[in-house]
Amino acid sequence: MKNVVLKMDVSLDGFVNAKGGKIDWIYDNVNSELKAYITNMLWEADVHIMGRRTYQDMAKHWPSSTEDYAPPMNEKPKVVFSDTMKEVDWQYSRLANRGISEEISQLKQQSGSYILAHGGASFAQSLSRLGLIDEYRLIIHPVILGGGLPLFKNISDAIKLNLVNTRVFDTGAVLHTYQTIRN
Repeated sequence: MKNVVLKMDVSLDGFVNAKGGKIDWIYDNVNSELKAYITNMLWEADVHIMGRRTYQDMAKHWPSSTEDYAPPMNEKPKVVFSDTMKEVDWQYSRLANRGISEEISQLKQQSGSYILAHGGASFAQSLSRLGLIDEYRLIIHPVILGGGLPLFKNISDAIKLNLVNTRVFDTGAVLHTYQTIRN
Protein backbone atom coordinates (compact mmCIF):
# COMPACT_ATOMS: atom_id res chain seq x y z
CA MET A 1 0.00 0.00 0.00
CA LYS A 2 1.29 3.45 -0.92
CA ASN A 3 1.97 6.12 1.67
CA VAL A 4 0.68 9.67 1.55
CA VAL A 5 3.69 11.98 1.97
CA LEU A 6 3.21 15.65 2.84
CA LYS A 7 6.12 17.90 1.90
CA MET A 8 5.96 21.38 3.39
CA ASP A 9 8.35 24.28 3.88
CA VAL A 10 8.02 25.62 7.42
CA SER A 11 9.61 28.45 9.38
CA LEU A 12 11.33 27.59 12.65
CA ASP A 13 8.24 28.87 14.47
CA GLY A 14 5.86 26.66 12.46
CA PHE A 15 4.44 28.94 9.78
CA VAL A 16 4.05 28.05 6.10
CA ASN A 17 3.22 31.61 5.00
CA ALA A 18 4.38 34.87 6.51
CA LYS A 19 1.96 37.64 7.36
CA GLY A 20 0.23 38.75 4.18
CA GLY A 21 0.70 35.31 2.60
CA LYS A 22 4.31 35.85 1.58
CA ILE A 23 6.53 32.83 0.92
CA ASP A 24 9.66 34.58 -0.38
CA TRP A 25 11.51 33.59 2.81
CA ILE A 26 11.58 30.00 1.49
CA TYR A 27 13.69 30.86 -1.55
CA ASP A 28 16.45 32.40 0.56
CA ASN A 29 17.38 28.86 1.62
CA VAL A 30 17.04 26.94 -1.63
CA ASN A 31 20.36 26.13 -3.25
CA SER A 32 21.37 23.44 -5.76
CA GLU A 33 21.54 20.76 -3.04
CA LEU A 34 18.01 21.39 -1.74
CA LYS A 35 16.66 21.89 -5.25
CA ALA A 36 18.09 18.50 -6.30
CA TYR A 37 16.46 16.82 -3.28
CA ILE A 38 13.05 18.37 -4.04
CA THR A 39 13.28 17.59 -7.77
CA ASN A 40 14.08 13.95 -7.02
CA MET A 41 11.18 13.75 -4.56
CA LEU A 42 8.80 15.15 -7.20
CA TRP A 43 9.94 12.55 -9.72
CA GLU A 44 9.74 9.64 -7.24
CA ALA A 45 6.07 10.25 -6.42
CA ASP A 46 3.53 8.33 -8.48
CA VAL A 47 0.84 10.95 -8.15
CA HIS A 48 0.63 14.49 -6.77
CA ILE A 49 -2.45 15.57 -4.82
CA MET A 50 -3.49 19.11 -3.99
CA GLY A 51 -6.36 21.40 -3.18
CA ARG A 52 -7.98 23.96 -5.46
CA ARG A 53 -5.89 27.00 -4.54
CA THR A 54 -2.56 25.21 -4.93
CA TYR A 55 -3.73 23.68 -8.19
CA GLN A 56 -4.74 27.06 -9.59
CA ASP A 57 -1.40 28.63 -8.62
CA MET A 58 0.63 25.74 -10.00
CA ALA A 59 -1.41 25.37 -13.20
CA LYS A 60 -0.67 29.02 -14.01
CA HIS A 61 3.05 28.66 -13.37
CA TRP A 62 4.47 25.23 -14.26
CA PRO A 63 3.27 24.61 -17.84
CA SER A 64 5.38 27.50 -19.18
CA SER A 65 8.23 27.27 -16.65
CA THR A 66 11.77 26.19 -17.46
CA GLU A 67 12.69 25.73 -13.76
CA ASP A 68 14.07 22.41 -12.46
CA TYR A 69 10.75 21.47 -10.85
CA ALA A 70 8.73 22.01 -14.05
CA PRO A 71 9.24 18.61 -15.77
CA PRO A 72 8.03 16.45 -12.86
CA MET A 73 5.26 18.92 -12.04
CA ASN A 74 4.04 18.83 -15.62
CA GLU A 75 4.55 15.13 -16.37
CA LYS A 76 3.34 13.44 -13.19
CA PRO A 77 -0.38 12.66 -12.68
CA LYS A 78 -2.19 15.10 -10.43
CA VAL A 79 -5.45 14.74 -8.49
CA VAL A 80 -7.20 17.92 -7.42
CA PHE A 81 -9.62 18.10 -4.48
CA SER A 82 -12.23 20.81 -4.86
CA ASP A 83 -15.92 21.24 -4.14
CA THR A 84 -16.21 24.21 -6.48
CA MET A 85 -14.18 23.40 -9.60
CA LYS A 86 -15.96 21.71 -12.50
CA GLU A 87 -12.91 20.94 -14.65
CA VAL A 88 -9.13 21.07 -14.73
CA ASP A 89 -7.02 21.69 -17.79
CA TRP A 90 -3.40 21.23 -16.70
CA GLN A 91 -2.02 18.18 -18.48
CA TYR A 92 -2.26 14.90 -16.50
CA SER A 93 -4.64 16.46 -13.95
CA ARG A 94 -8.06 15.28 -12.89
CA LEU A 95 -10.60 16.22 -10.28
CA ALA A 96 -11.12 13.74 -7.45
CA ASN A 97 -14.17 11.58 -8.15
CA ARG A 98 -15.09 10.95 -4.50
CA GLY A 99 -14.64 12.37 -1.05
CA ILE A 100 -11.11 12.95 0.15
CA SER A 101 -10.86 9.82 2.34
CA GLU A 102 -12.35 7.54 -0.31
CA GLU A 103 -10.22 8.95 -3.12
CA ILE A 104 -7.00 8.67 -1.14
CA SER A 105 -7.88 5.15 -0.04
CA GLN A 106 -8.31 4.19 -3.70
CA LEU A 107 -5.01 5.86 -4.67
CA LYS A 108 -3.21 4.03 -1.87
CA GLN A 109 -4.37 0.68 -3.26
CA GLN A 110 -2.58 1.24 -6.57
CA SER A 111 0.94 -0.08 -7.01
CA GLY A 112 3.92 2.25 -6.96
CA SER A 113 5.97 4.40 -4.64
CA TYR A 114 4.03 7.17 -2.85
CA ILE A 115 1.42 9.89 -3.12
CA LEU A 116 2.88 13.38 -2.72
CA ALA A 117 0.59 15.91 -1.07
CA HIS A 118 1.30 19.55 -1.83
CA GLY A 119 0.15 22.20 0.60
CA GLY A 120 -1.62 24.84 0.90
CA ALA A 121 -1.95 24.88 4.59
CA SER A 122 -5.71 24.27 4.62
CA PHE A 123 -5.38 21.17 2.41
CA ALA A 124 -2.53 19.88 4.60
CA GLN A 125 -4.59 20.61 7.72
CA SER A 126 -7.54 18.68 6.28
CA LEU A 127 -5.34 15.68 5.50
CA SER A 128 -3.85 15.82 9.02
CA ARG A 129 -7.24 16.12 10.73
CA LEU A 130 -8.52 13.11 8.78
CA GLY A 131 -5.45 11.04 9.66
CA LEU A 132 -4.53 10.57 6.00
CA ILE A 133 -0.84 11.52 6.13
CA ASP A 134 1.56 8.62 6.58
CA GLU A 135 4.76 10.64 6.35
CA TYR A 136 5.58 14.29 6.96
CA ARG A 137 8.63 15.72 5.17
CA LEU A 138 9.05 19.11 6.76
CA ILE A 139 11.78 21.37 5.45
CA ILE A 140 12.40 23.71 8.35
CA HIS A 141 13.99 26.96 7.25
CA PRO A 142 16.28 29.00 9.51
CA VAL A 143 13.90 31.92 9.86
CA ILE A 144 11.44 33.04 12.51
CA LEU A 145 8.41 34.76 11.01
CA GLY A 146 6.63 35.72 14.23
CA GLY A 147 3.22 35.15 12.68
CA GLY A 148 1.42 34.07 9.55
CA LEU A 149 -0.36 30.89 8.57
CA PRO A 150 0.51 27.91 10.80
CA LEU A 151 0.95 24.44 9.38
CA PHE A 152 -1.05 22.80 12.16
CA LYS A 153 -4.31 24.32 13.32
CA ASN A 154 -7.58 22.89 14.61
CA ILE A 155 -6.14 19.42 15.15
CA SER A 156 -8.50 17.81 17.65
CA ASP A 157 -6.42 14.76 18.57
CA ALA A 158 -2.67 14.50 18.98
CA ILE A 159 -0.83 13.08 15.98
CA LYS A 160 2.00 10.88 17.20
CA LEU A 161 5.06 10.75 14.99
CA ASN A 162 8.30 8.84 14.76
CA LEU A 163 11.36 10.73 13.47
CA VAL A 164 12.90 8.50 10.79
CA ASN A 165 15.40 10.83 9.12
CA THR A 166 17.04 14.21 9.46
CA ARG A 167 19.09 15.93 6.81
CA VAL A 168 20.84 19.26 7.15
CA PHE A 169 21.32 21.27 3.95
CA ASP A 170 24.19 23.70 3.39
CA THR A 171 21.85 26.69 3.73
CA GLY A 172 20.85 25.69 7.26
CA ALA A 173 17.47 24.34 6.19
CA VAL A 174 16.78 21.00 7.88
CA LEU A 175 14.59 18.21 6.55
CA HIS A 176 12.75 16.26 9.25
CA THR A 177 11.00 13.13 8.03
CA TYR A 178 8.38 11.76 10.38
CA GLN A 179 6.17 8.71 10.02
CA THR A 180 2.76 8.72 11.61
CA ILE A 181 2.38 6.22 14.44
CA ARG A 182 -0.87 4.33 13.95
CA ASN A 183 -2.54 2.70 16.95
